[in-house]
Amino acid sequence: MNVVLVPGAWHGAWSWHAVGQRVRAAGHRAYAITLPGLAMGDDPTGLRLADAVDHVVAEVERRDLRDVVLVGHSFAGIPITGAVPRLTGRLAAIAFFSAFVPLRGQSQADAMGPELNGYLRATIEKSPDGTVAVDFASFQAMLMQDEPEPLQRLVYDQLTPQPGGYMLDALGVDGVGASGLPVTYVLAEKDLALAAPGEELAARAGVEPLLVPGTHEALLTHPDEVARALLTGI
Repeated sequence: MNVVLVPGAWHGAWSWHAVGQRVRAAGHRAYAITLPGLAMGDDPTGLRLADAVDHVVAEVERRDLRDVVLVGHSFAGIPITGAVPRLTGRLAAIAFFSAFVPLRGQSQADAMGPELNGYLRATIEKSPDGTVAVDFASFQAMLMQDEPEPLQRLVYDQLTPQPGGYMLDALGVDGVGASGLPVTYVLAEKDLALAAPGEELAARAGVEPLLVPGTHEALLTHPDEVARALLTGI
């Protein structure tokens, strides 16, 4: 089985490495990818959600992968959902880890509610390169609460500002439930960063969530449990 791991907002392939190593140890092949604009030295200017979807599709096709389990963390639930109809015949299953499961026509910014939506749009508009970052205090409180500050700082220092178009654009495709593929939704028990309750997001995908310990960053702090839960769907 080929497990393709797609990172969430502000994250790169590095965030999946610990889980990917465990997936490989279980006898599968694992590939972690970084979306355009989120690697050091990338130019994020003008990137749109379509570029993220195109990149996921292109990486699978470039490697000519079959029997693919497409996995998305956080924001990446959106581009993997967009990629599913274009990878027909290559996919074996879909998995979300504490990820947004989009509705047709709803952007990540829309899903965050009017106040955060307005903040995101204003911040992106003012940014010279059209990106939005997360401040350390918000990261501590919402994405990695209850973890030691040195660890929080270590992870935070890896983050890259998110291309704004990724947050503002919406998909024009139906959800993954329409694909007919097996779907897994893994949910971190202490996740405070989701745009809707995890149970609700899992229901959009037509499944019950599998709970694992940890926060939104449990793929880094609890990779054994996250890998084990993801592998139950393979």
